[in-house]
Amino acid sequence: MKRLIEKGLMFGNLIPVVSPVLVDRYNRALERLTGQRTALVDFHVDISGYSPEIGAELGDDLYLNHQGVNRQFILLTTEQKTAPLLNAKFSTSRGILRQFIEANEAQLFALTARDAVAGELVNSVYAMTTPARLLDVGTVTVEADTTDGAVAAADRLGGMIDRFMSEDDAWHDDVLIADMIGLAKDTGDITRNPVGLTAQTYDQRNFWTAHFGGVYLFRDVDAPAAIAMGDADALQGIAKTVIGGAERSAIAQFLKANDLVEPIVEARGIDSAAILRQKMDFIVADVAAGLGEDLTRATRRDLRRLGQRYFDKLPAAWQGLADLARWAEDGGPWPRIDSEHPAYFYTLRARAHPDADLVNMLLAELSPMDVRQLFICHKDAFYAAYMGWPEAKKAYVAEFLSAEYQVDKAGTRDALFGHEAPMEEPAGVGPQPDIIERVGPWGAVRRR
Repeated sequence: MKRLIEKGLMFGNLIPVVSPVLVDRYNRALERLTGQRTALVDFHVDISGYSPEIGAELGDDLYLNHQGVNRQFILLTTEQKTAPLLNAKFSTSRGILRQFIEANEAQLFALTARDAVAGELVNSVYAMTTPARLLDVGTVTVEADTTDGAVAAADRLGGMIDRFMSEDDAWHDDVLIADMIGLAKDTGDITRNPVGLTAQTYDQRNFWTAHFGGVYLFRDVDAPAAIAMGDADALQGIAKTVIGGAERSAIAQFLKANDLVEPIVEARGIDSAAILRQKMDFIVADVAAGLGEDLTRATRRDLRRLGQRYFDKLPAAWQGLADLARWAEDGGPWPRIDSEHPAYFYTLRARAHPDADLVNMLLAELSPMDVRQLFICHKDAFYAAYMGWPEAKKAYVAEFLSAEYQVDKAGTRDALFGHEAPMEEPAGVGPQPDIIERVGPWGAVRRR
């Protein structure tokens, strides 16, 4: 993991918190939400205000996400909207937080100039005790205020102003006038500079959750279903159709019935053969690393040479992609790649529709040797897989993503998926070097 952190592939684009003023504001918000404080004098935060350094310090990576539901957040600056969301338990959480920040950007900019804004993504579920609780996740409402309650105070003052302006005898109500003056000292003139935050409620109809081994729940489609990457039997009843992650034909039928995917070779405006060849290279790297090959600074030519050397050891997924690339490049015979073929999900991408990112996330999990798509679309699955790879593959993948993907994220995503994937953070500055030594389990937390 240290290699990923060094190259900005893990904990990248986090927002540094180094000012004593901001640290103090963060602590006030943290104490309000959790009753805890940090002794660190500088750290980094994601879009929700979660800090991996503080998580290591407290021994709790879910200190702002208890039970994995109703995620809490701390905003110190509107710049957090560009940061990733770490330890996500629902695929929709980052998008909701970003939409909330953008919808209230002017107000949040003014509020965070004087205090931290603390809040929560609220739904009716407080603990994911049984799979049936997933059905209760319908809408998420964002509740937020400063640590000193400026938004609530402004709401109260607004109500008092309305009463003062509408009631005939309000001019003679000394208590009302005194209360208005007292609140105005804290909120300022809200008639000229409104303090309120727009109430935001978001539907969660189709989403992925990390709970119960990973579940993709599609409710707002023509043929609803739940796809369980864990124990499918335990999820029976949460949808009319429950499909196990190993049921390839059933997943393929679901995707086709809802018109959610398209073959890469039929997508317009892309070099489908080049995309297929790159997927083949990733599979060769996987095989070669497992056989002890040194992939340091391996080029595409090197991988083609290794593919020739280990041709008889390459899996059926590589063979199927090679047949399809041959058809795309040279007009060779059309290969028969049905849903049970190991190459099948490698040949698809999501159609352009509101849930394209969720579908690409599912496809990435179903085609794990395509390490680039796995990294872009499903960070948690990528990090989990990375930990089990041979050292040679870890080095190759980290170098490839750093040298070829990081330099043009937007262009790569557009070429692969036909649109920018919102779940992927924009290009930005990687983590400070000392985060490598401060974040467990790769080093002790250092208090300075």
